[in-house]
Amino acid sequence: MSTTAEEPLTKKDFVTANDVRWCPGCGDYAILNSLQRTFPELGVPKENFVVVSGIGCSSRFPYYMNTYGFHTIHGRGPAVATGVKVANPDLSVWLVTGDGDGLSIGGNHLLHILRRNVNVNILLFNNRIYGLTKGQYSPTSPVGTRTKSTPMGSVDNPINPLLFALGAEATFIARTYDTNVKHMTATFKAAHAHQGVSFVEILQNCVIFNDKTWNPVYGRQTRDDQLLFLEPGQPLLFGKDKDRGVCLNGLVPETRHIGAGGTDISEVLVHDPDLPSGLYTQMLAQMTYPEYPTPVGIFRRIERPSYESEVSNQIESARDQFGSGTVESLLYTDDCWTVEEGEFDG
Repeated sequence: MSTTAEEPLTKKDFVTANDVRWCPGCGDYAILNSLQRTFPELGVPKENFVVVSGIGCSSRFPYYMNTYGFHTIHGRGPAVATGVKVANPDLSVWLVTGDGDGLSIGGNHLLHILRRNVNVNILLFNNRIYGLTKGQYSPTSPVGTRTKSTPMGSVDNPINPLLFALGAEATFIARTYDTNVKHMTATFKAAHAHQGVSFVEILQNCVIFNDKTWNPVYGRQTRDDQLLFLEPGQPLLFGKDKDRGVCLNGLVPETRHIGAGGTDISEVLVHDPDLPSGLYTQMLAQMTYPEYPTPVGIFRRIERPSYESEVSNQIESARDQFGSGTVESLLYTDDCWTVEEGEFDG
């Protein structure tokens, strides 16, 4: 049933009767709760939502969201999401993937949905481990990570998901984390409002195979000093008393104490996600623990025509020029040839 003014949607409208089967304490529960809270506030009819996923713990999402959905094969979620959006641009399409599904076997597909700027919202859960297959290292695992597949420690250089998205020219890039429902919800709303592809990295905890992997960043004892909340038009300040800021020393960011005996606040960088150049986004994406606070929020937000709108324009242009056509006229055109018997003998 479509949304009406008399019957507003609520979180309950997006909760299924299926048992949610993640490990107790998994960060996925909080993300699911946030998305179910977000959907009713987007002004989209319930029947216009589609949730697509690949393979992994996070990819169970279509079973737990009371919407249309596709649980696809490993790494191919972006291809299916692209097809859904191009076939019906009016749909609100959400692609759920993980650091393994999206950045390993699905890296090629993720690259192309980003560069094409398909108006799909991509949520990449990053727990820096393969959880569903029982604890092998993933493309985002730090060097030295000891797992069942790297007993002596990983020697792979990990992928930075935000730099991956930036390199593919994504028009909206953001980061949030699983223990902050309010921040996740605000980030999801901003992603939906963007007309083009949105890429949201979610720092997520795997309590069984990589527990507390993000505690140095957002643990209760460290988050005041280690999280940098990005707010458009506001200086890059962090710390419990917001007495430290991010400044530039030439082309290199550095953290400084602000105020008496320190740096004047006028020297602190002011956040602007709308800058056309990707250099500022690259700087933020490379700010990582322990040298820098970890930024969360909207990193990049620029405008570019979406893929499905350009395809729709081409189709309309072709119809205006050549008419609607028929299947028969497509099959029986001048671009055909007949292979005669014996033509290729000898």
